[in-house]
Amino acid sequence: MSSSPMAGSSSSARDRPPTRTSFIPEIQSMMFALGDARRPLHETAALVEDIVHTQLINLLQQACEGAVLRGSRVISAEDILFLMRRDKKKVRRLLRYLQFRDYKSKVLKTIEDEEPLESGPKNILVKINKRQRLAGDFLSWVDQTGEFLSLSDNQEVDDVKLERLERLERQTRGMDSAQYSEFCESRQLSFAKKASKFRDWLDCSSLEVKPNTVAMEILSYLAYETTAQLVDLSLLVKQDMTPKTDPFSHVVSASFIHYHSNTEVKRDPESPETTPPSTPGSSHSSKPSNGGLGLDSKTRQRKRKKSSAVSGVEPPSGAIQPCHIREAIRRYSYRHTSANRGNGMAFLAC
Repeated sequence: MSSSPMAGSSSSARDRPPTRTSFIPEIQSMMFALGDARRPLHETAALVEDIVHTQLINLLQQACEGAVLRGSRVISAEDILFLMRRDKKKVRRLLRYLQFRDYKSKVLKTIEDEEPLESGPKNILVKINKRQRLAGDFLSWVDQTGEFLSLSDNQEVDDVKLERLERLERQTRGMDSAQYSEFCESRQLSFAKKASKFRDWLDCSSLEVKPNTVAMEILSYLAYETTAQLVDLSLLVKQDMTPKTDPFSHVVSASFIHYHSNTEVKRDPESPETTPPSTPGSSHSSKPSNGGLGLDSKTRQRKRKKSSAVSGVEPPSGAIQPCHIREAIRRYSYRHTSANRGNGMAFLAC
């Protein structure tokens, strides 16, 4: 792999200009709304921002190259959809997002005109549904097998979105009214609600070909989806790195084995089950030796903590740590090497 998201993000974290627009406060709120602790770590949010920024910049550069090759003066939705065409599920999510944006525009238009849209001129309906129409026209043009044509009408449940919603529902069960109010406010945050700041963050003015309005909407959606996927993957990593106490866990990790090996009764020659009962003068009634099961509970606990630190297993904590983000990126890049683009980066959102 010639480069990686982490390599670019770590260097950008060190070389970040002090005047660069920052989305760290917003990303902290988004992370809370996506399953992180109520107060996400600043260093974790900064790392997430660098990864999202690096990935979007690389995506913009490739979309710009595509726009130049086809002789366009702007980066449009077609250029981004072309980069996403390999993953049908993510294309379907984007189509649903564009459908939602068109529906929102339709509702706002209805409120503004105070009359049903069905009674309006046909050209107005076409203009309001422009996002779906643009995406549909391009997908039908590149579709060779008929797979893309059925994506917009596919009502299949998105397992990733469903699992995310179920996790958030469990998270809100223990919230009081103040926490839930803050959670709801955080759920409403997105990159799209700060369009001018988002454009400055991406430094679109330096591009040879600049994205149009619909392309910026798609980029803001992909930025949020990248943040969401980072949180999803990091929570799984955090769960793996936490010592497990449930013997019915799906994955028996090294920490689980280490933890339970200290509590199980082993049948070795020094075990009480294989040693005859001691007499008042025997060595078995004296202080236990320093080996095996003879260690007292405090000594075993200290050794357990020490071995956990050596093996890289961190004690449980509420917030996602930067190491969880890095490990999530490493695992994702390893599993998606076939989807890498020319620069070796595995995009999270497309």
